[in-house]
Amino acid sequence: MAAGRRQQEATTKMAAPRGLRSGGVGPGSGQPMGRRRGLGRREPWRGRQAPVMSGSWAPNGAPDPGPGGRRRTWSELLAGRVKRQKYNAEKEQKVKEAAVRLLRSHQNLSDLLLEVEGPPCKKLCLSNLMDCDSSEARLNPSTLFVGSTLRDQASGLGVPVGILSARLMASGIEQLCDVPGASTPTALLTSEQRKKLSSLLEIVQYLLANSMFCRLSFCQELWKVQNSLLLEAVWHLHLHKIVSLQELLESCSSVPTAVAWLCRHLRLLCEQTEASLQDTAVPRNMLSDFVQILVLRGFQENLNLKRNVEPEKMPQIAAAVLEQMLTSVLDAVAAGVQEESLGHKAATCWLAAFSGPRVCSFLPEESPKRFFRHTLTQILTHNPVLKVSDAIHMQGEWSFARTHPLLTALYRKLFVFLSPEELVSLLQEVLETREVSWQHVLSCVSALGVCVQEAPQLLRDWVARLMAHAFDSCDRDSLATAFLVARQAALEGPSVFPSYADWFKASFGGARGCHACSKKTLVFLLKFLSDLVPFETPRCLQVHLLHPPLVPGKYRALVTDYVLLAKTRLVDLKVSIENTGLYEDLSSAGDVPEPHSQAPQDVEKAILVFEQTGKIPAPVMEASIFRRPYFLAHFLPALLTPRVLPEVPDTRMAFIESLKRADKIPPSLYSTYRQACSTAEEKQPEGPTLTVEPDPAQEPLGPLQAALGALRAAMVDPAQHDVVAAHIAVISERLSSALGHSQDGGGFERSQIRLDILAPNLKPQEEKAVDLLLTSFCQNLMAASSFAPPERQGPWAALFVRTVCGRALPAVLARLCQLLHHQGSSLSAPHVLGLAALAVHLRECASVLPEVVPGAHTPAEGVSAAAFLDSLLTCRTAESSLLCLRFCTAAISYSLCKFSSESHDMLYSVLSPDLVKKLQFIVLRLFSEARESLCPGVRADAPGDAVSPPSADWKTAALCLWKRRAFQELTKEKEFRLTYRDWLQLELEIQPEMDTLSDTERRDFHQWAIHQHFLPEAAAAGGCDGDLEAACSALVDALLDSCQRSQSSRHSQSPGSGLGGCAGNRDVLSRLQEMVADLELDRAGGARGGRAPARGHFLFGVFRRRLQALGRGPSVASRLGRQQELLTYKRLLLSLPPSILFANPPTGPPVALDCGEFLHLVDSELRNVCSHGGALSHDLTAHFFRGLLSACLRGRAPAHTADLTLATCQTKCPLLLTSALRWWPCLEPVLSWQWAQSSRDPLPQELQRLREGRRHASSLLSPEAAPPAPDPAWMSAAALHFALEQAGKEDCERALRALDGERAEVLVPLLVFSLTGLLSAQLAPREAVDPRKALDVCAGVLGCLQRRRLPWLVLFRETSTGGTSTDAALGQLRRVAADQLVRLLPVAFYSLLTHFDDAVLGEAAFLGAAVDVYLRLVQLFVAGEMRLISAPASRSAQPQEQDDPLGLITKARRFLLQLIPQCPKQSFLDMEQLLAMSRDVDPEVTAALRGRQQALACLL
Repeated sequence: MAAGRRQQEATTKMAAPRGLRSGGVGPGSGQPMGRRRGLGRREPWRGRQAPVMSGSWAPNGAPDPGPGGRRRTWSELLAGRVKRQKYNAEKEQKVKEAAVRLLRSHQNLSDLLLEVEGPPCKKLCLSNLMDCDSSEARLNPSTLFVGSTLRDQASGLGVPVGILSARLMASGIEQLCDVPGASTPTALLTSEQRKKLSSLLEIVQYLLANSMFCRLSFCQELWKVQNSLLLEAVWHLHLHKIVSLQELLESCSSVPTAVAWLCRHLRLLCEQTEASLQDTAVPRNMLSDFVQILVLRGFQENLNLKRNVEPEKMPQIAAAVLEQMLTSVLDAVAAGVQEESLGHKAATCWLAAFSGPRVCSFLPEESPKRFFRHTLTQILTHNPVLKVSDAIHMQGEWSFARTHPLLTALYRKLFVFLSPEELVSLLQEVLETREVSWQHVLSCVSALGVCVQEAPQLLRDWVARLMAHAFDSCDRDSLATAFLVARQAALEGPSVFPSYADWFKASFGGARGCHACSKKTLVFLLKFLSDLVPFETPRCLQVHLLHPPLVPGKYRALVTDYVLLAKTRLVDLKVSIENTGLYEDLSSAGDVPEPHSQAPQDVEKAILVFEQTGKIPAPVMEASIFRRPYFLAHFLPALLTPRVLPEVPDTRMAFIESLKRADKIPPSLYSTYRQACSTAEEKQPEGPTLTVEPDPAQEPLGPLQAALGALRAAMVDPAQHDVVAAHIAVISERLSSALGHSQDGGGFERSQIRLDILAPNLKPQEEKAVDLLLTSFCQNLMAASSFAPPERQGPWAALFVRTVCGRALPAVLARLCQLLHHQGSSLSAPHVLGLAALAVHLRECASVLPEVVPGAHTPAEGVSAAAFLDSLLTCRTAESSLLCLRFCTAAISYSLCKFSSESHDMLYSVLSPDLVKKLQFIVLRLFSEARESLCPGVRADAPGDAVSPPSADWKTAALCLWKRRAFQELTKEKEFRLTYRDWLQLELEIQPEMDTLSDTERRDFHQWAIHQHFLPEAAAAGGCDGDLEAACSALVDALLDSCQRSQSSRHSQSPGSGLGGCAGNRDVLSRLQEMVADLELDRAGGARGGRAPARGHFLFGVFRRRLQALGRGPSVASRLGRQQELLTYKRLLLSLPPSILFANPPTGPPVALDCGEFLHLVDSELRNVCSHGGALSHDLTAHFFRGLLSACLRGRAPAHTADLTLATCQTKCPLLLTSALRWWPCLEPVLSWQWAQSSRDPLPQELQRLREGRRHASSLLSPEAAPPAPDPAWMSAAALHFALEQAGKEDCERALRALDGERAEVLVPLLVFSLTGLLSAQLAPREAVDPRKALDVCAGVLGCLQRRRLPWLVLFRETSTGGTSTDAALGQLRRVAADQLVRLLPVAFYSLLTHFDDAVLGEAAFLGAAVDVYLRLVQLFVAGEMRLISAPASRSAQPQEQDDPLGLITKARRFLLQLIPQCPKQSFLDMEQLLAMSRDVDPEVTAALRGRQQALACLL
């Protein structure tokens, strides 16, 4: 091997003879490595054709004689040269060197070997040796004369055998890795490639063993084919000790090339490892080996290199590769890759390679430590773009919980290898010497505090050192770092670091603070804080103001300047310092809470502190002096809430009396409080009152545990069963002591228990005590059942449950909520059996238990404790369904056994109907055997036994219970029968993405349940009596109820989720669509058969019934609930075929289609919910017209039927026609195509009229003369209004100028629609219509009316008495606009105030109209209906007060006060009614009217 290397080194210094010089590029050519192409006319080196040389053979084996006759072979040529030349050792050496250069110049080795004519038996075929199926590959390499063959061929070529074998093996590797037609790059071999590589490696190992293989030459050859080389092949070479990864990388002439190649393949390896569905052992082992090599060679202090290579190259390559891979991970973090993405998975795979056992198993201790120190430094300095000011403003978003999971995982890896002291030291070192990424630095601080147990104290010490150094040398950087670290650590809670308020107060609130050393340090601190003010969050500014630095009196002015600056900043941020809570968490990153929500918490905390200390808390005293607005307006009202005062003063009363004695409660406020408490006491019902005095000194749980142990011993000893009651009494006493309850409080203090299901509140002491109780009950039940069945165990269980409920029912229910609702999957079988029996006995004593109100603050109705437990068991997911199955099976089985000898009434009283129904639902859903038993002779279409819960034992138990006669008889009772509506309610709660059934299985189950089970079932048995319409009605009801529950729940993930958006709704909605389609086919068939059509569609009957039940309550909640219900109706209508809106066309003469129920729904309900600016939404409008044409085209005269129907719409629901005009550009192509598909006649006349109206409106927008407006005038006005809304500014102005030529009948309705558009734009300023543009359009139309002296004031009257066209227009407005827009007409009137003509102001009727509108405007403001108004800015310069409702009222009032003195006597006719109304609304306006009226009377 050494001789081969010396031979190669010699060849690099000499050039080949002219006859043998190749066009390829050798290693010393200076060009990049890779696959090269030949020069001149030679074929590419990848091809099978060898370069043409003297004596060579063509690819097809035919000799090429050339121009001079037959060419000689390579041997003949060499023989001739030997004969003609004398022997010369120097020349022989040059020839060998030239041969080596020729061999390494990318020539085709197979073709080159053909030039050497050896004996047939010694020809070497590499492809056959690698072929796993060939006979040669199955032989030992030593029997194939590989060595002798290579030596003969090397001798013939004149090259060392090691170089030839290396070149040959590299060519084999290239052929093996280069897969033709591969679509994507890969780093792994296929199974076939691995087999071939194994054969090839055996040959190489044989050559190595016989010193016939040159490693260095092999590595150089591999770099020439690097584009084809796969990483797994390199790993196998390293694993079999043929060529190590270090040798391969060091042999590369270019370090960047080696780094790029290895990084690219490592990324591919990570991606393929995570994306692979097969065994990942090989890629993970590869990754682990490569990481070990890179860490060892890149971060080993003393490398013991045995190769003759540059010692710096391998560490450089290894470190560069590790840095680039880390950079890719950090870039993925910065990009926010999702957990499901391939980039996230690849980064996770790379980080997993650095787990402790993998990295440290074969590495020295120092190498991983150096690597991880370097890695942490790279993380902290990666992409340092944020400044300190940015970090101060944004660090609230960088807490541990909000940090990207990849980054936190990376931090945890680092924390394993570096001690906490090293981590803090490295953080400080990097901050002092490098530009850092503040996001990474601060997120690392959070992770350090959360994940490392010793870190909190180290962080405190570090901050203290930073503070000391900052004030010693006035170093702003150290002080900024201290503040950032302190705030960041405070985000992770008091277990990691004190709150920022506490830290700031402790650091600067005393005379011993670092800032108090001198004036210099004080100025330094205040200058630093002042510079932070523009970037500070409101929370931190509140801390600084509530706990300012303590300074000597002579320097107080310095602090005053900072306080003024900070308060100004808070005013800019719209945060009040006076209303900050006493115990408000000022270190939290959330929004500042409202004072009224913070005050009750402050009161509770103050009472707790007073109870512990007996003194008024200092924050309360400070607030009574320095923050009196909050103290008087919020804290005291929350403290002095009226209640029934206890006979023995409690802590709250003592605290109130202490404040009164300290003169902190105004006497009048205290007197009012006492009087209110007396009133509450008088209203209290008579009866004994039990008061419980809590014992502050809680006893330990040891006595309770001992009492429970004694009960357990008695349960397993049959001889002691008679003393069980005594043991339970002892338990009751010990439980009271453990929970701190008084012994005389045996009853319940309250009639209701409020529990938050999502976050049940349970103190640690209570949780431990309840866990002891529940564990003891489960163990005792199992022990008792081992001796006797439940019916012969006596009353111990009921007694135990009653005793526990008497002492700790709230705590027991809270713990059961945690176990069943949040930890159900972790419960073992004994736990489930015990808790199920506990629930049964809770129902047994339900009459003496208080009600439970689920929800922390919701005004929900109370339910029994047993019903509350039932509600915790859901069937939404596969996991919760399994728990529900286990619990229901255990509870029902226990009840049937325990009360088997009791009467049916007793049994039914302890059985939960909800549990029985849920068990039926789950068993029918999961087990096909149960369905078959319900339908004898009918094979269920649902999945078979493959759909079952994970536990076969529970499946067997559930099926055994299902087949019991007692259970089957139970399910026949009305109370326990699973009805169609019950099934729908449970099915709608299913979350499809987490369901046990697949989509196909779920659909099959739905088909079976509806069509085979509930539809043919009798109505008395909970079915539908075969009535498909009744089944659809029940399904619609269930869907709507499910959506309302989802939308009203405060836990809803999407407040706007409607039909199809709720969990499980999509599949059930599909069943409804299928059933409605069947009904429509039946209805169409009945119409063709001459059957009389049914009156109305069942869907509108459901709507009508539900709306009547909702009512029209005056409260906001009632109105919002009704609106939400109507929006759900709209979504349901859009999800069903549009033909349901119309009755089938009769067989006789053409008449209007019956769609009265839909028209009534739109005109009475949807007009107020789904319309905007005088038009319904596009989807609902298109749905109606598509259904109209579809229904008409099924009749004899479709065009005439459509005309009659649309004529009916003009009178009953004009909003549909205005909606069609609004969306006509989108509707016309769809309707025209639909009509043309079934009729050759032109569109119906009424649709053509809509088209003409839009065309006329478009012509007004164009410069050309417009034709007269078509009839009816209001439709032309509506079309023009919508065209103006959609037109540009120039076209709009042109159309407004052209209005003078329009008919008067068009102008008044146009003003109506313009006012509608203006009010809609003001209510929803973010919609497409600009409020300013809408105001300009109204002003233009109003100006035209005023110029033509047309009446328009009556539009703003609340009622109309005449029969003019203006009155008709007002009636039209009330039909197309929402009721809210009609009520808001006064807003539009005074928005147009600056556009009123002087002639109009002088009219006799104007003053009365203006006063009437003003009074209604004030009433709207008082009622709160103007809070959503966004008044547009006028084109003329106006005061800023116009931009809000109060400013509009002020402007209207000023206008009236200026107008009244100028009005003539005629304006005051019929003014008495308005004067009576205005007396209570605006006395000043009333006085002005009275004064002007009297002045005019005196003139007469």
